[in-house]
Amino acid sequence: MAIATAESTGSKSRARSKWRRFKVDLWLTDMNFTELGIMKHTQHEAASDQFSRDMEIIGQIKDDGDRTGILAYRKEAWKDAEGLQRRLIIKQFTDSMNWKASMEFMMGRSVQLSMGARGFPVCAYTVNLARHDQLIQLERSALKWPFMPEHFSFFIETKDGPRFYRLRRNIFAIGADYSLYDDRGRKIGNLDHRIINLGGSWKVKIREDETYGTLETVIQLFCTMLRYNHDMRDHVKRTVKAVRRGKAGQSLDHHETNLYHNPRKYR
Repeated sequence: MAIATAESTGSKSRARSKWRRFKVDLWLTDMNFTELGIMKHTQHEAASDQFSRDMEIIGQIKDDGDRTGILAYRKEAWKDAEGLQRRLIIKQFTDSMNWKASMEFMMGRSVQLSMGARGFPVCAYTVNLARHDQLIQLERSALKWPFMPEHFSFFIETKDGPRFYRLRRNIFAIGADYSLYDDRGRKIGNLDHRIINLGGSWKVKIREDETYGTLETVIQLFCTMLRYNHDMRDHVKRTVKAVRRGKAGQSLDHHETNLYHNPRKYR
């Protein structure tokens, strides 16, 4: 009986140790080998209508050492726009440059939540994935004590119903390490920030029995967003102050307002 118990315990331990692993690797500058070459940017635009003129490739997804995805962002929307119109828009493409997913910063929603939190910056994002009906809302939590880690949350509609997730920054970590928790409070994944890479790099592992493609894509976009996380919080703080002084401008970016439209309204 003792031998059987030991074997059973060992089997469970091995099952718990099975992880799905991938890497989100961001470059320090916008110049990279994917972009270099005559007419390369034009070729990317032709390959996908989601690759706009101002897109800049900033990183890649690596799976067992092989590149399986490309990460880019809209440079003009982030660096050239101001106030309510300044937004972070991240897109993921397959290695053949077919659009896979987008993560867009929602300024209107972020200002609303931050005002409700008395000026504490609450950044809100919308994630749009190819072949997935739901627009996934990922938001920073307004409940944060000084010197305590930040939290983000989101949920994904699946064939078995909604799955709820929480991301918590690790307290005792040098870089931007985060832990992934499911709706029962179980830790099911880890985002390990490799600070030796100046552009930003995260080694991600998620329990094999808990992971699936949609969840992995959301996590990959989240890691990419972390490169801009500090600047996003400062941007929201300044915008909230400008709104209170009546100096934030009059309109949101029209791409963002489209995401707020009532889908049941007759057009």
